[in-house]
Amino acid sequence: MEIGITSFVETTPNIQTGEVMSHAQRLREVVEEIVLADQVGLDVFGVGEHHRKDYAASSPAVVLSAAASLTTRIRLTSAVTVLSSADPVRVFQDFATLDGISNGRAEIMAGRGSFIESFPLFGYDLNDYEELFNEQLELLLKIRESEKVIWRGGHRPSIDNLGVYPRPVQDPLPIWIGSGGNEESAVRAGLLGLPLILAIIGGSPTHFAPLVQLYKKAAAHAGHDVSRLQVGSHSIGFVAENTELAADTFFPSTQAGMNKLGKERGWSYYDRSSFDAARRFDGALYVGDPDTVAQKIIHLRKHVGITRFMMYVPLSTMPHDQVLRAIELLGTEVAPRVREEIAKWEAEME
Repeated sequence: MEIGITSFVETTPNIQTGEVMSHAQRLREVVEEIVLADQVGLDVFGVGEHHRKDYAASSPAVVLSAAASLTTRIRLTSAVTVLSSADPVRVFQDFATLDGISNGRAEIMAGRGSFIESFPLFGYDLNDYEELFNEQLELLLKIRESEKVIWRGGHRPSIDNLGVYPRPVQDPLPIWIGSGGNEESAVRAGLLGLPLILAIIGGSPTHFAPLVQLYKKAAAHAGHDVSRLQVGSHSIGFVAENTELAADTFFPSTQAGMNKLGKERGWSYYDRSSFDAARRFDGALYVGDPDTVAQKIIHLRKHVGITRFMMYVPLSTMPHDQVLRAIELLGTEVAPRVREEIAKWEAEME
């Protein structure tokens, strides 16, 4: 069972002062967060790609490369790479470069993303949303498979037996499919035999169990070894010394972030009752003391089949020391509890 962190490197206004930190400061902070995550024994750190003023990381591979030489074991992944509006050749080159710098610790998490700013920015038509992703993923996998590529597609210039370099340390370079819970995405990942990561950020996490089974069924149908499949969860959370402190510390910035997105997307107002309901044992918020968070992750592993848990923290802007403390507790207190319990459970299952 792998435990890690997801960050979108947000630069939203400080909820107390209204001040907004610079992109440069927040980028330096997230590198510190990655280094700490490595030091406390976490398995993976993911950085999301966004092209908005309130997010600092438009190029996850560059951010992760800054941390690569300062870390020794943690895996470094995008979360996600917005593949629909990206050039698969450049994506592969960037992450192969990261793989070389980190000596084989890079991953690509390919997805559509939850925002659309990158489409006009890079000259893509939103009407081609689905077709773009399918075509770009096909090309990315082709590049991963072979040094020399022959390609004919509908949205990108052809490639006529040209090499794509550098080649990564890992063969193959891991490519995950990120999904918000769409059945089509799960089936696609299964048919391709690719690891799947689900954005489990609302409702009851156990409701994703049928989707995981659908993914495995598709993989088995395509002839893949289901026992080797990996399924991840990207879930909002925060850890503190006690549950009351965790909730009180995490709520203000979470409320601000949820209501900011809610205005854009027509969501209902997010208040403390919504927050408290979501952090119940059957809810999608992983907020509490180390034991509370560990038990929820263990439940997710046993009842949904998750093999990698990535805690999205912070949601919106929080003081850097609070984020660092949450990462420290996740690595030193939560992860050991989860690994020990899951190891016992899996031994009993054999």
